[in-house]
Order: sequence, then structure tokens, then C-alpha cells
Amino acid sequence: MVVLITGASHTGKTALAQNLLEKYKFPYLSIDHLKMGLIRSGYTTLTPEDDRELTAYLWPVVREMIKTVIENGQNLVIEGCYIPFDWAKDFGNEYLANIRYYCLVMSEHYIRTHFDKIRQYAGIIENRLKDEACMLESVLADNAQFLSLAQTHKVNYVLIDDEYRIDIDPTVDETLEMD
Repeated sequence: MVVLITGASHTGKTALAQNLLEKYKFPYLSIDHLKMGLIRSGYTTLTPEDDRELTAYLWPVVREMIKTVIENGQNLVIEGCYIPFDWAKDFGNEYLANIRYYCLVMSEHYIRTHFDKIRQYAGIIENRLKDEACMLESVLADNAQFLSLAQTHKVNYVLIDDEYRIDIDPTVDETLEMD
């Protein structure tokens, strides 16, 4: 089973992955760690700010890791914002049956009501060395963009609206099938 968790920055992707590790004993991979390893090692000239290019660069590697995990009958949670919204086109039904996808999106109401908490919990799992990008306007814009793209691509998303409570069960079959 592979669980994909994506969403805008500060939506709790890493915290959810950590919760799944603790509850189901599924290890997880942070695509941010892969990104920084490739950047710091000099394997790419891309920078952490090159989001669109990073998705195109990282996704082929992540995609093939997903296939390998499924072929080996293993479990893995992969979290990060570098999962394209059309990810499912890269897998046949035999793979899709073993993939669960969740896009985390905070509503405008939630962001405006809980922005101080969003900033407070930004580093709950990992230390963020620089977090100047966590401004109300940018968090609102990022989440609006993720919601729009999730709806356009008709992918599974979790809307965080009144309270921050995400309770997913990756063992429940929500199989996606491509025609």
C-alpha cells in the first residue's frame, strides 16, 4: 500500500505522515528530503524555490519508487507538494488498487480563524530553518490554488474547515480506476 499525501505548505502533510507511521507502522518518505538531498549533493542546479521544475524533476523518481514498493508488497507513505494532480495517469489499475491519495486543503475560513495556530505548528515535526513564506496572504493563495486544482482534476481532497481533524484509514479501499 502506498499513501500519497500532498497539499499546500503548512497543511500538515508531514504531521499526517508521522501519525500514519505511529498508527499503522507505515514508514514515510518526505519528498522535501529527497529534493534537498539532490540539491545539496549537486545532482541538480534547481533551487528550493523552483517548485514547478522540481515537480517535473522529482516525480519520475517518486513514481518509479511507488511502483517498486507496490511490486514488493510493501507499505510506504509519501508526502510532499511535488505530486502532480494528474499523478494517476502514470499507473495502471494494478498499481492504482494499491495507492491512496489525499490532498490536504485548508479553507479560507479555517486559515483566517486559525492562522496563529498554523504558524505555531509549522515546525511541529521538522524544524523549518526559514519560514518567511508563511504569511496570511500566501497561505490563502496556496490553499485556494490547491483546492482549485484538486477540483479541476477530480482528485480526493480533505477540506480542513472548522477544526483541524484528519482521520484517514489507508486500509479502506478507495480504488481509483483509469479508463
